[in-house]
Amino acid sequence: MHEKSIELLNKAVADELSAVHQYMYFHFHCDDQGFDLLAGLFRRTAIEEMMHIERLAERILFLKGEVEMKASQEVNKIHDVKEMLKLAAQMEQESARDYNNWANECSANADSVSKKLFEDLVADEERHFDQYDTEMENIEKFGDRYLALQSVERSKNIAGSATPQ
Repeated sequence: MHEKSIELLNKAVADELSAVHQYMYFHFHCDDQGFDLLAGLFRRTAIEEMMHIERLAERILFLKGEVEMKASQEVNKIHDVKEMLKLAAQMEQESARDYNNWANECSANADSVSKKLFEDLVADEERHFDQYDTEMENIEKFGDRYLALQSVERSKNIAGSATPQ
């Protein structure tokens, strides 16, 4: 009865899995470069995306479907922070667009619970987009100094936590 909803929910699982993989990759590289604020942002977003997967999976199982745990795409191996943010913002915009469309499809198929789930996810994806967009604006406004300040802050924290022998 809800085959279309299950199909759409599984598409969302695949997209969310891809986002988790991509954002954790970005987290590792930002952390390695000393960009703690951005590393933390990517990590927190990846965790939120994992929670989305859980909500989607619960709905699929309720509808007696099978949860397909396949990412929709491979990780893009990007090391430039501006390019990371650009891709992340694009991914969030695409997810919000897809989830809006899929909410409408679920509604047309008399599945208001899946519709609401997609609508709730749109709000999260739009918030994620706004966070990445703000970071891109900060880099645009302040240039590489913005990133340098994050590295300096980490160095200060590390130096401050060192105990004398």
